Amino acid sequence: MKVRRVVTGHTHDGKATVANDTKVDAITLDLLPGTEFHRLWGADEAPIFPDDGSPRPAPAYFPPIGGFRFGLFTVAPQSVALQKDLDIQLALAELEAKLPGMAAHMEPGNPGMHTTNTIDFEYVISGEVWLELDDGKEIHLQAGDTVVQNGTRHAWRNKRSEPCRLVVCLIGAHRR
Repeated sequence: MKVRRVVTGHTHDGKATVANDTKVDAITLDLLPGTEFHRLWGADEAPIFPDDGSPRPAPAYFPPIGGFRFGLFTVAPQSVALQKDLDIQLALAELEAKLPGMAAHMEPGNPGMHTTNTIDFEYVISGEVWLELDDGKEIHLQAGDTVVQNGTRHAWRNKRSEPCRLVVCLIGAHRR
């Protein structure tokens, strides 16, 4: 699925302008069938205005301290099975190529569980999802619910038959 992204910026004389109006393709992975990631905007440093609305470098999926990411995340139902003949090494290479740095945050022995040095703001657009924390506690979320995630160990579990779509904003943070 494509998502329209409109980006504003400033002209040379400081006036507001539309810098870009385009459709952004979803990033899909053989490793996670039915899951989609839309990397809509981000930077590895705080923005400075006025600017021309051009994208800034943001190569890794998760931002560094002072960086941010904005996107959409679709959690596929758990009933969607992995391909039986999936080459895990190729799938992990695909994950690294399409979403750099994500695999390094994932726990190999506990699929989906991960921890990042970010504050994550999430808004459920549609569907339902369970946020699992490291103590096994699960929080059921539905369309209209929000989460402020403060660098906690967690996983997303979709126990329904329909995909769940979330808006996400990730901000790099210090960890003591």
